[in-house]
Amino acid sequence: MATIAKVGIDSGTPLSGSPIARGIDRWIFVYMAASFIVITLTGFIPDSVMKIAAVQAGTRAPFPLALHFHAVLMGSFLLLVLAQTTLAATGRLDKHRWLGRLAMILVPALVLAGIILVPIIYHAAWYAAQSAPADARAELQQIVLRRDNIMLLQLRIGILFPLFIFLGLRARGKDGAFHKRMMILATATPLPAAIDRMEWLPTTLPVSPLSTDLYILAVLSPLFVWDLVRTRTVNRAYLVWLGLYLAVSAALYSAWGTDWWHATAPRLMGV
Repeated sequence: MATIAKVGIDSGTPLSGSPIARGIDRWIFVYMAASFIVITLTGFIPDSVMKIAAVQAGTRAPFPLALHFHAVLMGSFLLLVLAQTTLAATGRLDKHRWLGRLAMILVPALVLAGIILVPIIYHAAWYAAQSAPADARAELQQIVLRRDNIMLLQLRIGILFPLFIFLGLRARGKDGAFHKRMMILATATPLPAAIDRMEWLPTTLPVSPLSTDLYILAVLSPLFVWDLVRTRTVNRAYLVWLGLYLAVSAALYSAWGTDWWHATAPRLMGV
């Protein structure tokens, strides 16, 4: 009973209700963390296998070292979130707090890896288009234009992901309900990188990133709906996340595919 009470206080979720409801209160965060890993693997494994085959066939350049670092860091972070939610669900909050310190190392490292990786990938596409034979140049230039727009998604992740993590970590020990939810919401923010690789999904790309944003909302819906049913209120974490997400996304949508952005993106990348 003491363990259950401790979990309930930290989660900010009422303990009244059936044992099943109380179990969901604790384990739905584990489900969310596990679903993020499944989504990431579903998006990246087929894409990676295809690209590795192209590298082995000599039709694609080898992966840059920064990409390997980024993949290891992101995988480590997703496993950390899964471990953290499992520790909280099982009442081992002392270990949860101790392990949470790793986020303060992984998140800055992830942001730094992204800052290094984005220009490397962009430069590869840009110079390939510039040096390509005339018959292949038009197709490669279209790839560069798509890279311009993808950079907008990467910028949104680069701004919002560390911001949401900061807000979530700042609330630890003060507002357990906000902390728990904001960490999940923050982890969902980079998922477009995996979702957009699932070419079998209906999509609005490359015209608009609307489908990507709708898929993110769908991924988060189990936690939001359960909270709404269980507490009859909308936790402040959702409002903060949505407000900041919409504010940054407004700039993204206004720039997407415009001549101004296609002229600005190369300058930002130093080409």
